[in-house]
Amino acid sequence: MHERKPVRVLLCAAAAIVALVAGTTHAQPPAGKRGTPIPAKIGVISILSGAGAAYGEAITNGFKLARDEINAKGDLRVELIIEDSSGKQEQALAAGQKLINSDRVTAILGPTLSTEMKVVGPEADASGVPIMGTSNTAQGIPQIGKYVFRNSIPESQAIPASIGKAVKKYNLRKVALLYGNDDVFTKSGFDTMKEVSEKMKLSVLAEETFQKGQADYKAQLTKIKSLSPDAIFCSALYEEGAVILSQARKMGIGVPFVGGNGFNSPKVIEIAKEAADGLIVATPWFGDKDDPKVKAFVAKYSKAYGKKPDQFAAQAYDGLYVLAEAFRRAGKPDRDAVRDALAGIRDYDGVLGRFSFTEEGDVSMEPNVLVVRGGKFQLFQ
Repeated sequence: MHERKPVRVLLCAAAAIVALVAGTTHAQPPAGKRGTPIPAKIGVISILSGAGAAYGEAITNGFKLARDEINAKGDLRVELIIEDSSGKQEQALAAGQKLINSDRVTAILGPTLSTEMKVVGPEADASGVPIMGTSNTAQGIPQIGKYVFRNSIPESQAIPASIGKAVKKYNLRKVALLYGNDDVFTKSGFDTMKEVSEKMKLSVLAEETFQKGQADYKAQLTKIKSLSPDAIFCSALYEEGAVILSQARKMGIGVPFVGGNGFNSPKVIEIAKEAADGLIVATPWFGDKDDPKVKAFVAKYSKAYGKKPDQFAAQAYDGLYVLAEAFRRAGKPDRDAVRDALAGIRDYDGVLGRFSFTEEGDVSMEPNVLVVRGGKFQLFQ
């Protein structure tokens, strides 16, 4: 009997090893470790049809390029569920509700317009879903709630920079304000323009308004021309803004235009052509910047989509990378964990430059001031 004991011991040890190996083989490793990517199910609300679709096209292209690059690295598995808002509040809200309740996304990117975020943001915040705008610049967006963020420079940071440089360059003293009064974004831009004008002790000769989709601005421009301002500060989306520039130049108004964030699109130059020359804007994005990251992004985007990226594409691209970093830090697809990780991001080095979130979830970074010369945006010196 004693001679058989070592055999039993060996058999027991072998069985233990087999069980251990089997348990190791079938056990589910923690997300993001041992080659298992963290699932990142992300909703996107963007304008894909109707007025403003050029914004949405650039934004979704930026998201898709970033998604493909992130997924290729293997530590995350990003899935984008893209919904079209058509630039309408009710459609954006319905899209948000679907993503939150039916698709059960962990986070949302978008919507495109600040007007849309005013209704979608509260819904996401109440549902505990982190949401980040990559193109919202109106005042008060991050203040909607602790789950609401943005990586787009607000008008309150961009407009003072562009007006400040224009005043210094052209010695401006008297200005006219022109803005869309039926949109949260354009109205917010006007409010900032007026506030900055007053702080800089500029004489505001006129405050003229228009509405989205308007085609004729001759009445407003005729009044402005009669007052002989040194410059026109205009808050508009690109479609209206380009037409305003065209009509102003045809009427002989040659003074500089300082535009709000809606003018930061190549579409303005495409529509207004040479009439866009002299337009001054502030933006976090400058595609001709001598930076390896910028050059690489421009090359990859141009190859993928047959055109150079604009500000909205760049903000979207960086935005998804920032959200991906939050998923990595969270280590799991949990809404609260991703929200907390997102809030803690500081000094992210992207194609836009060095970016951080403030305590309120707003963006902290320096804008570039650009001017249109010879059919393209250039640094305004």
